[in-house]
Formats: sequence, structure tokens, C-alpha cells
Amino acid sequence: MKVYSANEIRNVAVLGHSGCGKTTLMEAALHLTKVTTRMGRVEDGNTVSDYDDEEKRRRGSVGASMIPVEWENTKINFIDTPGYFDFAGAVSEALVASDAALIFANAKSGIEVGTEIAFEKTQGMPRFILVNGMDDDNADFFRVIGEMREQLGTGIVPLMLPFKEGGKLAGNIDCANGKAFKFDKNTSAPCDFPADMQDIYDEYHEMLTEVVAETDEVLMEKYFNNEKLTQEEITNAFRKGIADGSITPVLFSVATTGVGVKALLSLLVTLLPPASELRPAIQGIDMKGEAVEIKCAADAPPCAFVFKTIADPFVGRLSLFRVFSGTIKRDTPLINATNEKPEKPGFLYVMRGKDQIEVSELRAGDIGAIAKLADTSTQDTLCTKAQMVKAPPIVYPESMLSMAVITTKKGDEDKISNAFTKLLEEDKTLIFTVNRETKQVIISGVGDSQLDVLVNRCKSRYKLEVELITPLVPYRETIKGRSDVKGKFVKQSGGGGQYGIVDMKFEPSGDLEKAYVFEEVVVGGNVPKQYFPAVEKGIQESVKAGPVAAYAVVGVKAILYDGKYHAVDSSELAFKMAAQIAFKDGFLQAKPTILEPVMKVNVIVPDTYTGDIMGDMNKRRGRILGMEKVGKNQVISAEAPHNEMLKYPIELRSMTQGRGSFSMAFERYDEAPSDVQAKIVAARKLELEALKND
Repeated sequence: MKVYSANEIRNVAVLGHSGCGKTTLMEAALHLTKVTTRMGRVEDGNTVSDYDDEEKRRRGSVGASMIPVEWENTKINFIDTPGYFDFAGAVSEALVASDAALIFANAKSGIEVGTEIAFEKTQGMPRFILVNGMDDDNADFFRVIGEMREQLGTGIVPLMLPFKEGGKLAGNIDCANGKAFKFDKNTSAPCDFPADMQDIYDEYHEMLTEVVAETDEVLMEKYFNNEKLTQEEITNAFRKGIADGSITPVLFSVATTGVGVKALLSLLVTLLPPASELRPAIQGIDMKGEAVEIKCAADAPPCAFVFKTIADPFVGRLSLFRVFSGTIKRDTPLINATNEKPEKPGFLYVMRGKDQIEVSELRAGDIGAIAKLADTSTQDTLCTKAQMVKAPPIVYPESMLSMAVITTKKGDEDKISNAFTKLLEEDKTLIFTVNRETKQVIISGVGDSQLDVLVNRCKSRYKLEVELITPLVPYRETIKGRSDVKGKFVKQSGGGGQYGIVDMKFEPSGDLEKAYVFEEVVVGGNVPKQYFPAVEKGIQESVKAGPVAAYAVVGVKAILYDGKYHAVDSSELAFKMAAQIAFKDGFLQAKPTILEPVMKVNVIVPDTYTGDIMGDMNKRRGRILGMEKVGKNQVISAEAPHNEMLKYPIELRSMTQGRGSFSMAFERYDEAPSDVQAKIVAARKLELEALKND
């Protein structure tokens, strides 16, 4: 593959609903440009971009894949992205590396959720929309155009219009100049204008002319004077409108046969400005934390941003990067500006699916890969001493679904950390933690399918079999009343004995942030001062697991006010044990209760789902705090018990067909209702019995 400059490069993220034909269209583009001799099929698991074992098993993308296509002396770097919402992190990575977006819509279904979300995510970027599946008997291009203009904006305008013969898709009409073309396999040839399309053409040509005229005052004046716009004026206006986002051109295709692919590639070259124009510079941060401009110029100091890491145990580690500035060659000495460690590049590659195509250099505006960088991961910036700078970070979706990880084979526990560390290099939306309180290994992600991929990769790549279970909720125990008890630990049966007696009061401390408050008000020396620390040690150990359900204790005040000791048999151990006995009895006599963690939740949904969300939140024992209108969406603020929110990411997606999102954070502990407490205690009893059996 030849070396391209920024003015010869188009970087395009391919977005849309799952199953809309993105990967199939990439196959068609590769076949058209003679990279492949036959088109692969998603169903057969032999496509270039869906090469991962999980993608073959699922018959769909789970990660972003590079598909560079050379067309008309231009390199189009397509980044094929997953359509399923669980893998939204891959979309975020692709958008950082891209300058424009190609958004898919279904010719039969119209605007699907994935189309809407893709359109939202690409606000401010140049966009093309491709209506795919035009060979379907129920395909309706003009209905889809109407829906898009109504829901997404009037800047959406078709560049080509389909026409049929005998009820079947036969060709297209150029919406700008009225020229008609008839399809012949995956190519097209000029033909007579279909007579029954004249009124439709006139309507959409007028629509296109009006949208074009709005980009320029001179063109607007010509439009109002009923003067015809030239092809050059239309092309220049489209380039301008696409660049500033005011125009979104619409094309159509049949990805399975290649219809429309040639037109798409040519229009991307003709109408989409190159990388050098769309991002002539980006704002970075230098090592002092000050803003600095990173210019898209081949002769500037090198700067590349790693937007994706492939950590395959067989292929090795590959760092995919966008060159924002300068030229990177194999022998270019680089420094990781994130950790300030030097990196020595090995071979430079252009990735095409899993294939590595070696290149001599990569210039500003291009996308490539380096193998086996020792200290570099996703989000790191590679540069040289000439300009130490960090590129803006990727904004990932929040990872709100958490599950506990257990191994199915004893002795494999130590393998989890090593396997997950490598797998998490590839997916930065996965978060690996160990809950110190519950002692569980927790993995958090965007959705259940994403976590399922993680489990399968553990098995296939690292021979580690794990299961995901619902994580334990860290409940708390406290008291609402007061008690006065005696704790007695006496063992005197000859020889060295133990003797410790404490009189203690227990009451709420009023501070749920602290486990306990200890006070001693002993008078008369009935408990010598030297044993006070031992009594507190007994309380300190007791609050780790409360008497009700062995949950951590909070908000207790323990007062030592009297007791007895023996001059010979008393010891620190005796008084510690006496305090523990007193704590257990005193706690159970002081109206013990279970506290549950309460979360602050913000749910963002379209207006139409507001009632459903509020009703569902009530079923979760939640409390609505307020609502705020933001654009087309409602932001619903609420509080809800943590236990009721464990599967909320999955359930919210189901309720809103993927249109809803939420954030959640710990707010406080509240007393659980009595019926809920009974269930908590019963479940906890089973958990503890299971642990004993293990």
C-alpha cells in the first residue's frame, strides 16, 4: 500500500443499528476494489472485519475494525463499528480516530434506535447516511427520507433516487442533475429517464436545491431568482455544508450485491473534505498542562494517539493510532507523553481486519498500527522530544452493570487477575475491582453481552473458566434503641485462669459514617485503665460482623461504665472477650436493624418513556426527586435501594429499546423495610452456610 498524505485521506466511522449491513458493505467495498476475490458473509463467519472468534460466533461485530479502501487515488479509512449497544466503547474509539461518519439506515425498518444514537453521537461531524437493503420487497426509500427529515433535521437530503421496473429495484437518478442510471450487477450504466419518476424527481431536486442554496448568500439569491445552479456550485456547496454539518447527504445501497458501493466511494472522495481540511489542527495539552495546537502537517513534530489496543495471545500486542501531526517511520524515536517513557517502534502497519500490511511511514491524517510497544496502551499519546504533548482523551460510556466473578475450578483464582489485565487492555469500558468488604472480584461493563464476551475470551484465550453471579450488596447493621448489659468471661478451674467482667451501655451514635464510638466512664478502679484498650479492641472486632446477619456495623456508641477484675486471672484477652459478649447481647437488645445502601440515580430518556420509567422506579422502592427537560429528553432524578438497581442497565435498555441511559452513585444508608430485612437475613444465612461448606 502506498503512502498517503492528509489531503488524500478520508477517515470515516461506519455506524448504525446491529444487523443493518455495515460489515457486509465493507466486504462489497473490498471486493469492488479487488482487494478480495469474493465477498465474505457474516453468516459464514468469513468477513474481513469480523475476524474475532466471538464475532464469528455471534455473527456480529464486538469491536471496531479497520478497513482501508483505495479509490480514485484516495485512501478511505473505514472503521467498522459494532451496532449493539453493549460495545459502545468501540464506537467512542472509532469516532476519536475519524473525521466523518457513515450512518446506516434500514430501507425497510427506517430509523432504528442505532440510527438515532449514531446521529446523536456524531453531532458536529460531517455525516453521510446510507439507506441499505433497497432490494427488500418492503423497502421504501422515500418514506425513510421523510422520517429522517422529520426526526433528524431538514439538512438531510438525498443525492440519488431509486427507481423500479417490474416491482424490483432497477436503477437510480442523480438528484442534482436528473441523469438516470440502470444497474447491471454491481455497476450502472446511463439510461433513459423513467417517465413515472418525473414528479418525484422534481420534488426532491427542489429540496436539494433549497438545502444547497442555504449554504451561501449568492446561491440563495440565485435560488430566489429561479436561476439554475451549476454542477460545480452544487458540489462546492455540498462540500461546505457537509464540512460544517448543515447538510447530510443520503445515498442508498444493496450491500449484499454491491449496488451503490461505487457511488458511495466516489461521493466520499468528491464531497467529503480530506483529513487536512476537516481537522487541520486539534487542541492538545503540553507537559505543563497548557493548551497547545497540534497541526495536521507531515513536516510538523510527530504526534499520534493510540485509540485501540489488540492484545491477542497469538498475534501479540498491537497499538492502533491516529497520526495527528508529523510523519512516523519505523526508526522514529517516540516518547509516551502519558507516562514519559521512551518507545522504540517496530514495524509500521496498516490494519485491514486482522491482516497487517507493512508500510514504510505514516503521515499526518492517517491511521496505522505498531506492534509490541512495551509501555503504551489505549488513550496514550506518542510524540517526540520536539513536541511533548497529549491529545484529548476518549470519552467512554459509563460502565454501570457489575457482576461478581467466580472460577469454576478450584485453584484458578490466581489466574483471574492476569487474564483480566490483558483483556481489559482491549476494552477500556471494562473495570476490574476487588470489593474489600465482600471479598468478591467485580467486573463492571456497559451490558451483559459485553460481559459474556469477556467470559468466553477467558476460556478460549487463557483456558480460564469463570462464571458471573449477582454481586453481594454491602448492607449494614445498626441499633435504634438503648441497652445496658453485662459481659462476663470467667474461666477459673485451677491453674492460670481468665477473668473479665464489663458493664456496658449501647446506644445510637448518630454518625453512620463511623462504625462505633467508644467511651469509658469507669470510676472507682473496678476496671483498671490498662484494660480499656482491650475492651475497645473487643468492640472493634465485633463491629466487623454484626450479630443479626454478619454485616458490618455502623452508628453504635459503646460506653464502658463498670466491671470487675481479678488481681491474678484478669488479662487483656479476658476483657476483650467480655466486651465481645457484651456487644452481642447489647446489640440484640437495642432494637437492631438492617441498613441498605441507597443510590442517587439520573435517568435520561425520551419524553415518551417518562411514565414507564417513573412507574418502574416506584416498583423498585425508588423515590422520584425531580425532572428536567434537556433537548428532546427528560432527565429523571431519583433515589433507589442498591439491591433494586443491580440489573437496571439491562432492564432500562429493554424498557426504552436502547434509547435510555443512566448514571448512579452511592448516596447514603437507610433503614430497610421489615419485610425486606427478613429476606436479607434469610439470604445471608444461606450465603454463610455456603461459605462454610466451601
